[in-house]
Amino acid sequence: MKLIGSLTSPYVRKVRIVLAEKKIEYEFVLDSPWSPESTVPNVNPLGKIPVLVLDDETALFDSRVISEYLDSVAPNNKLMPAPNRERTEVKRWEALADGVCDAAALLFLEKKRPAKQQSADWISRQENKIINGVDYMAKELGENACCIGMHFSLADIAAVCALGYLAFRFPEID
Repeated sequence: MKLIGSLTSPYVRKVRIVLAEKKIEYEFVLDSPWSPESTVPNVNPLGKIPVLVLDDETALFDSRVISEYLDSVAPNNKLMPAPNRERTEVKRWEALADGVCDAAALLFLEKKRPAKQQSADWISRQENKIINGVDYMAKELGENACCIGMHFSLADIAAVCALGYLAFRFPEID
């Protein structure tokens, strides 16, 4: 099995943490979809990372799909509860964290454009999503050590990856 991605993607980081937690061996192939020589579109028609290529050459894409698959194939260190309210809570946290990452990635890309082409409204919209998302995470987490109950889950991995990406790309955001 091989994981295709970059070192800066929070979504790739999430999958790499899941692989580590599940103790699953894999080959890591560095590839940026922004590179003209990228092979990512050959395995993911959307041209996005991460991509997990299984031993039978099946390509899985989107960190949510990959993470859920990995949790289901290795019984150790369960990161997702069985389908119930708690699983919905884990998925809610993951959606929140991924939404913060989506807004941060869009903001990063917009700020790379020439200043005259940047949209102040677009930038403000993405910044508000990030601030509101982080504030919501802080309120929901409170003084708890884990996002859901007392055990480490995919919710925690997603939240840590979102906050890590913000610290990397936008250190000015507290």
